[in-house]
Amino acid sequence: MAARAPIIALKDVRLADGERQLFDGVDLGLEVGVRACLVGRNGAGKSTLMRILAGQIEPDAGGRFVTAAKVVFLAQEPTIQGDSLLDFATGGGAEPHEAEALLQDFDLDPARGTQGLSGGEARRAALARAFAEKPDVLLLDEPTNHLDIFAIQTLEAALRSSRCAALIVSHDRAFLESVTQRCFWLEDRKVWRLDKGFAAFNDWSSKIAAEQEEALRRLTKAIERETYTFYRSITAQRTRNEGRARALVAMRERKAEILRDRVGTMTITVESGATSGQRVVEAKQISKAFGDRILLQGFSTRIQRGDRVAVVGPNGAGKTTLVKLLLGEIPTDAGEVKLGSNLQVAYVDQSRAALKPEVTLWDTLAPHGGDQVMVQGKPRHVAAYARDFLFQDKQLRQPVGSLSGGERNRLLLARALALPANLLVLDEPTNDLDMDTLDLLEEVLADYDGTLILVSHDRDFVDRLATSTIALNGRGGVAETPGGWKDFIGQNPDFFGRNTAAARAAGKAAAAPPPSPPARRLAKLSYKDQRRLEELEALTPQLAAQIAADEARLEDPGLYARDPKGFDRIMAALVKARQTLAAAEEEWLALEEKKEALTAGWRS
Repeated sequence: MAARAPIIALKDVRLADGERQLFDGVDLGLEVGVRACLVGRNGAGKSTLMRILAGQIEPDAGGRFVTAAKVVFLAQEPTIQGDSLLDFATGGGAEPHEAEALLQDFDLDPARGTQGLSGGEARRAALARAFAEKPDVLLLDEPTNHLDIFAIQTLEAALRSSRCAALIVSHDRAFLESVTQRCFWLEDRKVWRLDKGFAAFNDWSSKIAAEQEEALRRLTKAIERETYTFYRSITAQRTRNEGRARALVAMRERKAEILRDRVGTMTITVESGATSGQRVVEAKQISKAFGDRILLQGFSTRIQRGDRVAVVGPNGAGKTTLVKLLLGEIPTDAGEVKLGSNLQVAYVDQSRAALKPEVTLWDTLAPHGGDQVMVQGKPRHVAAYARDFLFQDKQLRQPVGSLSGGERNRLLLARALALPANLLVLDEPTNDLDMDTLDLLEEVLADYDGTLILVSHDRDFVDRLATSTIALNGRGGVAETPGGWKDFIGQNPDFFGRNTAAARAAGKAAAAPPPSPPARRLAKLSYKDQRRLEELEALTPQLAAQIAADEARLEDPGLYARDPKGFDRIMAALVKARQTLAAAEEEWLALEEKKEALTAGWRS
């Protein structure tokens, strides 16, 4: 069968942002009905690429080709205007009855005014308008931000029932796994394509990343060989081979280009501080209402040291209020809350109210002045700590208001995680963070030996972390079950009432018995092997640093002419260090495999 022609495509697109090249030969296309995701790190240029595809930005080179009749682009921060939501939803030419039905699908009153909307309400209104216009191509940039789980499920259903082609930028893994049939990965200024849904993305992208690392390693070796041969030939022949010189310069420039384009990896650590008491929070028959609206009634729970408790429910159900009740920040109407002893609390607030837009990033991290910030009881330079969270030095004197949503979220994490805390409270921590950062945050939280309270609409994030889930339905009902979102909805499919159909669908998907929790690793390496493993883990970064330093010294084009013996010594040391590193990595891998085999044997 012949391949279908795309209805929208980019061909060999190139674009620079100042001196930085964003895209270098990007190809991307969508056929009728194809739902694809565009994945990449924060700052890679995903939103810019979407705007090129939408026709809002002209590339420096390459072309945009469109045969579709209607292309609709929903940006990260939609602007809602008009006298009513129905006026807004019909503003792009949608039929009133279509717009009204879709507003109601997204749980919005079409007659409501457009002023005073929450972030989630504004996004639902924008989504209703986008689908009501019946586009041929729908471009969605972070559509799940500020949506609760049920609005996300409504969006999933709308996408699956639509005939449009769709390209989606999102960090929500469960959402992408549910709706996508193709993946585009923006990496190294190009777009890689996988003709499978997002469930296959991790294995595929890891393989490509490994191939890219190997290509860089081969380029580095080629530079070393050419450098050695080139300067040897100068000594022997007293003449310069200009062609070889140009080739060597080109290889060095290519390597510098690759390394310059690489985005750093966040360095996140969290220290649990002093040990809290075994009981962290105990709530007995607590109730809370605002006027005639009951948020919760007669709810009891006990949170123990080391628990990871997720709080879920529709927007406006009272999740943040429940957290503040459990922390003793606001009083209950009835019942009592007892806090454990020796609690040190760090709180990341979803509203980012702790950040003042006019204050610089530097002063936010070091509010008492100076150039030091205390990180888990130890002084760090502000710039060095900011780099751990991927901030550039030039951003330190910029006001917080100039930062993107993802950057503001990273700044909140930097502030909160600097403090030793045995109770960490994260209210919607995943908004605007890319998947690599989410993976790192998840790993850190999984290893955190304090207590975690997590408010989130990210089902995958909750399922990976939560040991228990507390849900509020917005009508006073509160329930708690062990496990994450799938566990909760599987045991309580009718809990949310108006979301019964979506809940039952999710419950059906989760009907299979949940896997047993991972067993504790009682089978261990011997003392000698464990000690050697720790030595290797300390040795390998030292060797890598030595190799990098030697490589940097060899990049000096005048080194051999000035000091041929020194050049030979560095080359010999570099070869030896590489051999030692390779042997250490082999030994480390063998010990890790042995450790895993011991664990697997004990589990079986």
